[in-house]
Amino acid sequence: MYLKRLLALLCSLALVFCLVPSTAFASGGNGNIDGGGGGMGQGTSSNFWNPGNDGVRITVVDAESGAAVSSPLDFSNRTQKSSVLHFGKVNKLQYLSGTGLSLQSGVAYSCIKPAQSMPTIVSSKGQSNIDAIKRYFCSEYACMMVAQAAGVDYERMIAGEYKLLIEPIAYFTHNGQYYCMTATEAGLYDQMSGGNLRRTMTSLTHKNLPLAMFLEFSDLGISAWTGNTTGTQNNSDIINTLGVGIVWFDEAPPEGEIEAPDVEYRVDTDVITSVTLRTDTDLTPDNPASVTFHILGTTYRVNNVVIPAGDSQVVWVKWHTPTTPQTVTITVSVSGAYTAQDTFVAEIVDLNEHIPPDPVATDTNPGYTVPSLPNETQKLTANWGVWSCYWVPVWVWCDHGEDGGHWVDEGYWEYEYTGYSASISGVMSLMPDDIVPTASGKSMKSGYGVKQDVTATLSTDAPTSHITHPQTAFSVFPEFQYETYLRLLQRVSSGRSAKFTFQPNEFSTYSREVHFTPIWFPDATNYTVFTQVWDTWTPDGMLSINLNDYVSIDGSLYDDWYTNRE
Repeated sequence: MYLKRLLALLCSLALVFCLVPSTAFASGGNGNIDGGGGGMGQGTSSNFWNPGNDGVRITVVDAESGAAVSSPLDFSNRTQKSSVLHFGKVNKLQYLSGTGLSLQSGVAYSCIKPAQSMPTIVSSKGQSNIDAIKRYFCSEYACMMVAQAAGVDYERMIAGEYKLLIEPIAYFTHNGQYYCMTATEAGLYDQMSGGNLRRTMTSLTHKNLPLAMFLEFSDLGISAWTGNTTGTQNNSDIINTLGVGIVWFDEAPPEGEIEAPDVEYRVDTDVITSVTLRTDTDLTPDNPASVTFHILGTTYRVNNVVIPAGDSQVVWVKWHTPTTPQTVTITVSVSGAYTAQDTFVAEIVDLNEHIPPDPVATDTNPGYTVPSLPNETQKLTANWGVWSCYWVPVWVWCDHGEDGGHWVDEGYWEYEYTGYSASISGVMSLMPDDIVPTASGKSMKSGYGVKQDVTATLSTDAPTSHITHPQTAFSVFPEFQYETYLRLLQRVSSGRSAKFTFQPNEFSTYSREVHFTPIWFPDATNYTVFTQVWDTWTPDGMLSINLNDYVSIDGSLYDDWYTNRE
């Protein structure tokens, strides 16, 4: 018993982990698809859904009439049981035309597992995956896959004669039985069951499944969705409008497979790369899984991964990027379990290549208007966890009659999930440079330099093998409409609370750590710098935070009769 407990402990200590970027494909099709979603609630032993257990139903239809050219086909990244309860292969247009919902009792279910995994279809975290979904289903690969499976002419499809009607599918357990449903079927079934499905599976069947896809504009008799994209939906809207996307082609998609990068890293940076490992059987210390990452000629192996059947865990590796920009293909091999994606592309970029030009005293910009601050995405929190398990002994006496007997341990493995979290916070101070002669507090004249101090703090309960500290900060400026040019800040202190300032300015006579405000910047106006802090990596992705601060401009350095550069 003690050896097995020790083995379980060593298994959990041996893990090293990371984040799954979505697959990106060359796009040639047009996607009338949008998406939303919200957070998921907690399931029960008889009513639950495992994230990632999803798919799509695709029907090739006539581009003009919407009439089906092929039978509907189901696709899923997972091999599904033939015994799953289902309602046949009926699409949304057929239900809207009057086809009734009919449980196919005793009829074996079948679906196709794509050779190249689909992106996540139904969100479990309230974050729409619609960009990755569009890229996948508008790709040459998806077009050819569907044409071949449906038995339709690929050339006619890419000529625009056909459209793909795409509906998200969820595979879940309801009242102890395993079901396959599109959003439309979930709405119809809930009506038929008197609201029983909605009461037990609300977050899935009446929120994230129907909001996984909806139309951006009306097509094929289905209206565009303009309602709430994060909350629970009613049966009528689900049946008539939600849970559907449409793809069509005007010309042949470009040849090739994965073209666009799945993830972007900075040069010379500690990063975390991760995949989500899933299993249909119990993984224990007696039969654990392992994951191997192949990155730039180096192999990183994560052994002794234990996960209960039907569940998942993120598995990651922490590594350091090269000092030069390049494209890196990362491959992952898995033993004992499976993952949705085993190859992805990382683009390693150098932010220091966008330094603003030298400002001069003769610069003018008479038509300038102050832009709004950028609305950039930020990720302030992350959550992940690690499974471990230990042996629970159950000693049973095996009686041999007159010959005595012996004790047999018929125990079992008990699983424990240790959750971790991380968050990032920050403060920013923008002030006139110390040698600006006429500055007063945050007020200064244009043409002088401003200095910046940024502090980004990581708060986490995870060990250092799970995270990286804040590493990268950069600023953009209003005179460039917060575009085109940026200054990469220098990190002057490291650790969980990292500090950043401007680098020495190559256009400053005394190499001051400043950015020069343009001499033409309008009077009585706030000059606001926008700064982003990146590269705080966790197994749940990169934490980032947006900050901004200002100085007030009142007059120009000409007013000081002072023409020498700092």
